Amino acid sequence: MSQSPHPWQARGQGEGPTSSVAVNNPSPPAFAARRRGRQSSPVHEGERRISPSRSLTFSAVLLAGGESRRMGTDKATFLFRGKPLWQIQLETLRKLRPKEIFVSARIDPPWRCDGILFVADVPPSRGPLSGLAASMNQMSTSHLLALAIDMPWMGNKYLKTLCAQIEPGCGVLPKIGHRAEPLAAIYPREAAIETEKALAGTDFSLQSLACDLVAVGKLQPTRVTKQDEKLFRNINELSDLQSP
Repeated sequence: MSQSPHPWQARGQGEGPTSSVAVNNPSPPAFAARRRGRQSSPVHEGERRISPSRSLTFSAVLLAGGESRRMGTDKATFLFRGKPLWQIQLETLRKLRPKEIFVSARIDPPWRCDGILFVADVPPSRGPLSGLAASMNQMSTSHLLALAIDMPWMGNKYLKTLCAQIEPGCGVLPKIGHRAEPLAAIYPREAAIETEKALAGTDFSLQSLACDLVAVGKLQPTRVTKQDEKLFRNINELSDLQSP
């Protein structure tokens, strides 16, 4: 039996890795005003109209290029609830059925699976910023969903709500209070301009990049609810692995 398309997929298009993201085409001007500062929540029937003309595709990248200084060893292979972090994160991304999945790291990791594409950080590596830049240079879609290797509480259900909010030339940036969460966000292809500019500069912070992208209208902030804040916890030390 064939599976029904996800809420953001255009009906009549192929399912699986080549599926597209379909977003609504709201016409009332009031809708745009309501988007600003709204809380992230699952998409309800009736809120969105599927419009094939607005179909967008997306790729995904697992950012695994950190040095894990506080951990003392590669985070990707640490067990969390009986599975290595890399396996948990790739399973989460696969459930979203992006057109392509990248793994960004300094070297090709031995745990990379068939069908997962490797993108190397151009030395000298500038952390996640390098991973974003390298992935944007290779992506064949309109948007890039980025997910950090050390954020295992993040679930595909929440990421689906982000996918449902993307628009042509604009991605989605979760925010907790005044702090952006750029390591579980969706970037438009057009963000490559600012990303490359940041990589060539002296400030390699994704917080700074996110602010710049919001300012030029390439990222739309979306407020994270109190209930969903726990999804953004990350693992930096061994003690973090004991968190519920």
